[in-house]
Parts: sequence; C-alpha cells; structure tokens
Amino acid sequence: MERFFKLKERGTNVKTEMIAGLTTFMAMAYILFVNNLFLGPDGAGIPHEGVFFATAVGAGLVTILMGLFVNIPIALAPGMGLNAYFMTVVLGSNGQITWQAALGAVFISGIIFIILTVTRVRQMLMVAVPKNIKTAITVGIGLFVAIIGFKLANLISITVNAGTDISKPIGGGSFNLALSDFFTHKDALLALIGLLIIAILMVLKVRGALLIGIIVTTLIGIPMGVTDLSGLSHANWLPSFSNLAVGDLDLRGALHIGLFDIVFIFTFVELFDTFGTLVGTTTRMGIMKDKEKGEKIVGKAMLVDAVGVSAGAVLGTSTITSFVESTAGVEEGGRTGLTAITTGVLFLLSLFIAPLALVVPSAATAPALIIVGVLMMSQVRHIEWDDFFEAFPAFLTIVLMPFSGGIANGISAGILSYVILAVFSNIFGKRKEKVHWLMWVLAIIVVCRFAFLGAE
Repeated sequence: MERFFKLKERGTNVKTEMIAGLTTFMAMAYILFVNNLFLGPDGAGIPHEGVFFATAVGAGLVTILMGLFVNIPIALAPGMGLNAYFMTVVLGSNGQITWQAALGAVFISGIIFIILTVTRVRQMLMVAVPKNIKTAITVGIGLFVAIIGFKLANLISITVNAGTDISKPIGGGSFNLALSDFFTHKDALLALIGLLIIAILMVLKVRGALLIGIIVTTLIGIPMGVTDLSGLSHANWLPSFSNLAVGDLDLRGALHIGLFDIVFIFTFVELFDTFGTLVGTTTRMGIMKDKEKGEKIVGKAMLVDAVGVSAGAVLGTSTITSFVESTAGVEEGGRTGLTAITTGVLFLLSLFIAPLALVVPSAATAPALIIVGVLMMSQVRHIEWDDFFEAFPAFLTIVLMPFSGGIANGISAGILSYVILAVFSNIFGKRKEKVHWLMWVLAIIVVCRFAFLGAE
C-alpha cells in the first residue's frame, strides 16, 4: 500500500488518508439526497430507487477508479447544475424527450469527452475561452440552481394575473414573483428553517454542513407533518436492486432527438468544472509545482472524469464529475488516491441507507441547493467588472441562465457577444483583442443553434 500510493513521498499515512476520505464523503454526501429532486419521479421521472442506486454506485466506482488510476484525492459524483439541466431537458420537451433518451445523450457526450481528452482538444478549449466567461458560467449555474431550490422549497411562487395570455412574453405586470406565506405553508416554513440551519453551520465552519442540515431539517419535519415516515415500517434495509435504471439509456432516441444543445451544455459545464476542481486541488497538494508532471496527472484525471460521464449514464444518472468538495479532504491532509478510495467505499456502503433517503422531503433538500448557489456565486468577485469588454459577455452569461431558464442560453450569449465585441474593438477601437480560433468555431455553432434550433 505504501509503495502503490506513495504515502511517505507525499507526507501522509493510512490513518490521515482514511480520515480525509471520510471528511470528503461528509462534505458531498448531500448529493445522495439532492439528486433525487432533479432525476426522481418529481423531476425527470426516474424511479427513486434507480436514482439512489445510480448516484451511490456511480460516485463510488468512479471515485475508486480515480484513486487507483490517478492516485489523487479527488472524488466524483453526479454534478450540480448538470442534473438540473438534465431535468429541464426532459420536462421542457413536452414529452418528446424521455429520461431514457436523455441518459443516451449523456452517454454519447461521455464518449465525445473521451475523444476530446485523448486528442487534447478539451485542454485547448480551456485556453480558448476567456477567463471571465469561464468564471461567469460557474456563477450563472449557481443562480440557476438556487432558483430551482427556491421553487422546490416553495419559498417563492409565480402568480399570473387574471386574463393574461401566458403564451406572450413576460411583461406589463402580468406575471409576479412573490415570497410564500411561510406560516400557512408548512413545507415552505420547514425549508426556511433548514436554510437557516445550514447557513449557521456554514458560518461555524462545521464539516458536512449540508448533509447535517438536511438530516436535522428532515427530523424537524416529522412533528410538523412534512416528513412522512410511513414507508419505513416495511422498508428493506438491504440494498434494493428493483426499479433500477441500469442499462435503460436510449441511444437511438438520443440520436433521433438531436444532441446539439445537450452536448454543447455538457461539454462546457463539465469542461470548466472539472478543470477548475482538478487544478485547484492538485495545486493545493503541491503537485503542480512540477508543471509537466502536474499537467500529466490532470490529463489522466480528465480521462477518468470522461469515462465517469458514460458510466453514470449506463447506471442511470446524469453527468458524473469531479466535486470541488474534494478540497475538504485535502485540507484534512489527504494527498493520495487512498483518500478517494475511502470516499468511494463509503458511497457504496450508503446503499444500506436507501430507505432513509427516500423519506427526506424536498423541503429539507431544497435549502442545500440554495447554499450551493451561494458557494458558486462567490466566484463573481474574480470577474473584471471595471472592464466593460469583459463585463458585458460575463453579465449576459450569468443573467440569462436563471432568467431564461436555460444554461445553454447564457453560455451561447457570452461566447457570441465576446466575439462580436472583439471584432468591433479590433476594427474601430484602439484595443486589440486576440480571439482564439476555437472561439470563432464556437461562435458559428452558437449562431447555427439559434438559427435552426431556437432558444430553450
């Protein structure tokens, strides 16, 4: 074990690695409960049991693979934002896109990721897209996820005035966003309590604040009548292999509906999430001090990440990606793949708590989405707001995601506006901006998207 993981070389030991692995698991275990909100019967439509199994087993196996193949303390699980997009793809299609076809699209996108990684095009995209747009994508997705959290928690509601034609664009005061009456809606009150609990735990820097908050809120929901425990009386505490979505992906259906938008989204979101997490974590570990060695490790990690996308689709979940919560384990001293393997094993063992996961109400998990939005929103400080050339594309990227209900719209607007501004600046202005050739390719793709497919 010492020789395989190079424990002494990286200044760690088995005990430290296992504690770090437990810490990482505590920091990201909330996905076991939250993923069902997006992919379950009330979301994309996958059975509860199938979502939980795919989340636990997918996160467990791919994280163990990362530990064995790359030997770094990075854990993976279905990504926030991508699971929300998966839900909107299915629900926004008016029945034309099934969750099986959406899983097929995720699988194919994973194959494309593998090709892009092996050919190093994926790494080139990281250089091509401007820093401010990459940052804005993270911020925009954070707002997108937060709004979903507010809606699922019933903390905000949308009302339509009488006589309004809902087919027309929003305007004229016909549509109103309003806060819910917490004291007449028990689920909204419970969600508000849960939000405050998690926020307090975050302020106190409690490890696993999201998971602890979900559990405590669920318990508070019992006397309030929101948490339903009736299903536990006849629950089977052994891992259930019924109602799974393993192998249910529909590749033919995915090809039939077209992959343009789906691949476009998964490519960009997964690309930047993974790169940021991997570089940030390996830098904290000290691996990036040797640039050549560090880039080689990140390349191998990207390959595992790409494999995880397709593997997750086969198991029945949306895109599996590297989790930034892995840094929690690194801060506890995790330096090798043993940390990741420990986290992965704990995800596999979580199959035994499936009945408990199914009683967690959306009012207990929705606050976690809002907090995730806060964490992702924090990146907004890295955008150069004093430079309008950089600020305008970043602004469009951020606001169009939550306001138009589509992640693709924000990314498309950011890329296209950046290229247009660069052209006019280079021709008529003093400022000369070098635009990477891949940005031109992406801008053409965006124009074709809006011309032939429209907006989401």
